[in-house]
Amino acid sequence: MEIINFDPQKKGVKPKNFSQTRERIHQIVFESDTPEGKLFDVLLLVMIFLSILLVMLETIPSLQQRWGRLFLTLDWVVTAFFTIEYLVRLYCVYRPRKYATSFFGIIDLASILPAYLEFVFPGAHSLMIVRSLRLLRMFRIFKLDVFLNQGNHLMAALRQSREKIFIFMFFVLLMVCIFGSIMYVVEHNVNEGFDSIPTSIYWAIVTITTVGYGDISPITPLGKFIASIIMVMGYAVIAVPTGIVTSSMMQQYNKPSSSQHCQGCGKEGHDADAEFCKYCGTDLNR
Repeated sequence: MEIINFDPQKKGVKPKNFSQTRERIHQIVFESDTPEGKLFDVLLLVMIFLSILLVMLETIPSLQQRWGRLFLTLDWVVTAFFTIEYLVRLYCVYRPRKYATSFFGIIDLASILPAYLEFVFPGAHSLMIVRSLRLLRMFRIFKLDVFLNQGNHLMAALRQSREKIFIFMFFVLLMVCIFGSIMYVVEHNVNEGFDSIPTSIYWAIVTITTVGYGDISPITPLGKFIASIIMVMGYAVIAVPTGIVTSSMMQQYNKPSSSQHCQGCGKEGHDADAEFCKYCGTDLNR
């Protein structure tokens, strides 16, 4: 069976119409091994920092009144740059849909949406602070593989533990509903703070997470006894998820990963000795 008969969208094979120009653009946009790639990465970081600075300065009334027009112009320059960059990234990967649904793909899209949502939802402009998440690219740009590997281990551990954490959090949700309802029955006749079951559940959440705002507190002996039980149980709420994630991280610790980008889907986090992308099957050593 010849590879050219495979579906590129399913097997991660290079499409027939994928030109050398797109290969070159991918090398510049996704890699930092060439002078052009390093220059692009530095420009990208400058634009990210500029965008974050603009969002912060625009919230200062005196500066907004004096430099508001300049801030607006710079905002749209940065937004245009990020929009073009996002489209270019989609253009130079084999499977654009895979990249668009990847972690960095979603962040890249989220960094430009608030500017356009401003036309529909006034005030959405401030959400552009989400562009600060793009600074995560600094670890790849400056080849900080140690941090990237640790981040990949953490993400893998969270994915591996998500079912256990979900079950535990569901159990905690049931607990706060039950204890909140009990506290409502015990306290609502003598304590104005527990005026409804939702309010009592709010108190139970604040107590079991050991936050303890103090805006609502029981006054009856039985209520204080129940509150003491919830406070003690609060330590388990913190300890159990930590233990679950730690156990999964220990399993991932001896699996070295690489920061190399896959040209098929744009994802990274492959094993250091991987030859093919574990997400789409593209040859990483092409």
